[in-house]
Amino acid sequence: MRPLTFQNLFLRCLALAAVLFVVVVIALKLGAVPVSLYGLGRDLIRALLGQSSGISSDYGMIVIDIRLPRILLGIVVGASLAVAGTSFQALLRNPLADPYVLGVSSGAALGAIVALIAEPHLAISPDFAALLTPFGAFLGAAASIGAVYFLGRREGQIDSSTLLLAGIISASFLSAVILFLMTTQIGRDMHGIAFWMMGDLSTPLQQKLRWVLGVGFLVAAGAIYTTASDLNMLLAGEKEAMHLGVDVPRVQLVVYIAASVLTGLAVSVSGAIGYVGLLVPHVMRFIFGSDHRMLLPAAAFGGAIAIVIADTLARTVVAPAELPVGVMTAMAGAPLFIYLLRRRLT
Repeated sequence: MRPLTFQNLFLRCLALAAVLFVVVVIALKLGAVPVSLYGLGRDLIRALLGQSSGISSDYGMIVIDIRLPRILLGIVVGASLAVAGTSFQALLRNPLADPYVLGVSSGAALGAIVALIAEPHLAISPDFAALLTPFGAFLGAAASIGAVYFLGRREGQIDSSTLLLAGIISASFLSAVILFLMTTQIGRDMHGIAFWMMGDLSTPLQQKLRWVLGVGFLVAAGAIYTTASDLNMLLAGEKEAMHLGVDVPRVQLVVYIAASVLTGLAVSVSGAIGYVGLLVPHVMRFIFGSDHRMLLPAAAFGGAIAIVIADTLARTVVAPAELPVGVMTAMAGAPLFIYLLRRRLT
């Protein structure tokens, strides 16, 4: 295998970016209202040039104001979940690790719902109120992965089977708590909350929350990427990595916090979308290998591509109605999870 160079890394990321661009164009074109490529290109060029007043087509509003923000949100959410899943798989040395399977997404969802319930009772400014849900989701994600990590250790070492069972049990318990809260909140839009829990990218975000999501992703993903070489050595085990000079506690702290931030941000704006952090890292690992210096950015692009495709299918398969995005990712991810589980047990 050739050593990874900056040129190889750049060219591969450029190829993935080109695939993402094609997928985005197709996603902008498809939907309940068909859009021509000519009209799509014209409206996008005018929007990029700041000539929004010149967008005169009948579907300009659909493309620029509805589909494009939704696609951009899906890109950040998919990249966040895929990077978090990749880092969890490396740190826990478990190919089945994933924010959804480990219960981290459920913890983030619980934190977000608690924040939504508590917001009307708190005397806080509207500017801070917009940040309360992501902060609650982060706390829920961090608490969940901390509990699963504690339950998954045996004699000072991580036991993969125990870790997986602890994650599944934690996710089940947290889901039960979420259902309890949902059924006891009289007067709230239960259908909307249930739809959001299965993954929803249709809710428009405030400008402040968009900045928090974008900056939070860049900072957290960048922090994880600084540990890419250490994650490569951690694949051999914690003791072996320590002998090679890796500061294991520092790497664990950075990855746990950063991955919790990514999961919390994604869940707070889109709900619990499952299996992206499981499916994408395995596909990218098969294509590009297990070097995390390449695998992490590849997973980010792959997660973005996967969510955009899933969301496009979700809003076109039964158009004009919509399916939750999580339904599409689960249909693809659950069979892969069963396959990986059987291969690991045999």
